[in-house]
Amino acid sequence: MKLAQSRITQQGRVSIPAEVRRRLGVAPGSVIDWEMEGEKIVVRRACKFSSLAIHRAVFGDEAPRSVTVEDMDRAIGERLKDKHARR
Repeated sequence: MKLAQSRITQQGRVSIPAEVRRRLGVAPGSVIDWEMEGEKIVVRRACKFSSLAIHRAVFGDEAPRSVTVEDMDRAIGERLKDKHARR
């Protein structure tokens, strides 16, 4: 489905149509990624940080460990008990 069309200027610049900007959620200063997928070029809004980059910033270089849903539920329950315990 064709969403919009743009023209490339002599300087190699492209204007992103308003409907595309709205759907991508981009504004002036936003960064977009151009990716090759087979024979297609895909344009995506760039994420500022990957989940791995965030993990490294918080926990250092240790590898992320898997946690089960049950472990998460247990930890949340314990935290709530501690938070709301009568003192």
